[in-house]
Amino acid sequence: MAWSNPRMQYSCVRRYRGPVKLVVLDWAGTVIDYGVCAPALTFSQIFKNEGVPISNEEARGPMGAHKRVHIQRVLENESVRGRWIQKHGGPPTEEDVDRMYANFVPMQLSVMKNYSTMIPGAVETVNHLREKGMKIGSTTGYTTPILDDLKPVAAKQGYEPDFYAAADMVPQARPCPYMVWLNAIKLDVHPIEAVVKVDDTVDGVKEGTSAGCWAVGVAKTGNYVGATEEEVAAMSQGELDRKLHRAYDTLIDSGAHYVIDSIVNLPGVIADINRRLAAGERP
Repeated sequence: MAWSNPRMQYSCVRRYRGPVKLVVLDWAGTVIDYGVCAPALTFSQIFKNEGVPISNEEARGPMGAHKRVHIQRVLENESVRGRWIQKHGGPPTEEDVDRMYANFVPMQLSVMKNYSTMIPGAVETVNHLREKGMKIGSTTGYTTPILDDLKPVAAKQGYEPDFYAAADMVPQARPCPYMVWLNAIKLDVHPIEAVVKVDDTVDGVKEGTSAGCWAVGVAKTGNYVGATEEEVAAMSQGELDRKLHRAYDTLIDSGAHYVIDSIVNLPGVIADINRRLAAGERP
């Protein structure tokens, strides 16, 4: 006979009602490299070297993923794949992907030197969040060698997260949740509702929602506007509005709880998340 208890008709649900404890930030397009130019230019050059030039949009499509996976996804694009077959006489192979990725890393390290300026207001915003008691984590589609090269450049500009997670430190990178969880473990933060992930790409947003935390998309400084600060300033208002509309739609459709222009808008979002947490809401 199954054991029963009339009190089991009711259940106790735990609700976290405290504040945000940890903000996990992406790198390019979120805190550094306004417009995500370094990886976009590198991917374009890698494919050009293979005799298969790709458009800026094709280069940016899978942004946020592990860079080897990014190359695979570009090669899966129907148009790119067709041009590859026309050039090389057959579909791309794993050996092709391995070669292109091996060429990507040193080229990215070289290109990145010219696109490693912190996004305006990023350092000040991070300092503000720390003053409010939050820890700062980070994730990236870059692998450890690239991230190790980026760390001192960012540190000289005043940016040093409390933890760094690279794409090769986990079984699977974005959109899987492991890098966010690794930040939470290493920084001793729980529950997951107390974590906010901030990113400018679809895979980066999904990394946050997959982890079970709040996800904030970054539109204006990120991949889907895809322009430097100077290029944005030179755009007509109509062109900028069209690009921003597309970026916002893309990030909202990926599951972002909030979308902002830039990291400087993040404190207001954190305040609203704290309000919702206090009311017993979950991501």
